[in-house]
Amino acid sequence: MVAPLSKSLRDSSAGSSADSSGDSLGGTVGGFARVTESLLVVDEHIDAVSGAAHGAVVTFIGQVRDHDPDAAGRVTGLDYSAHPDAERIIGEIAHQVRKQHPLAVLSVSHRIGHLEVGDLALVAAVASAHRGDAFAACEALVEAVKLGVPIWKKQYEVDGTHSWVGL
Repeated sequence: MVAPLSKSLRDSSAGSSADSSGDSLGGTVGGFARVTESLLVVDEHIDAVSGAAHGAVVTFIGQVRDHDPDAAGRVTGLDYSAHPDAERIIGEIAHQVRKQHPLAVLSVSHRIGHLEVGDLALVAAVASAHRGDAFAACEALVEAVKLGVPIWKKQYEVDGTHSWVGL
């Protein structure tokens, strides 16, 4: 599922193409915000925000690592679970970041389900005419998603134990 940006936000920027999955936000802005069980594709995020008016595209890739401060041993995988409102909330977060950075175009996805070490869990791409706004908007987007989207992880360790993080 995809949370589209509102028409007023779509119409406030120009020059982006639709994403390749058909989950476009419409208009000329492109971009999307979603929670998905599907593999995350970085190029899809970049394509959704790229355009002739944008001289900067900043990406963030969050991948599952083999360690965590909350883990007693090596992490072998994660199960991400999401609240039923997570899709709506990630869309609202995208709207808020877009209001704070009106010249930026953004796409963001958080994966749920089982992920192995190295799998992509969070991908964000932000485009703007200038790098400063693209970097600032991407950082704001990632931090707000990590803080505000109700997604929890069950973390598996090499000894077979597990723990919940983010509850």
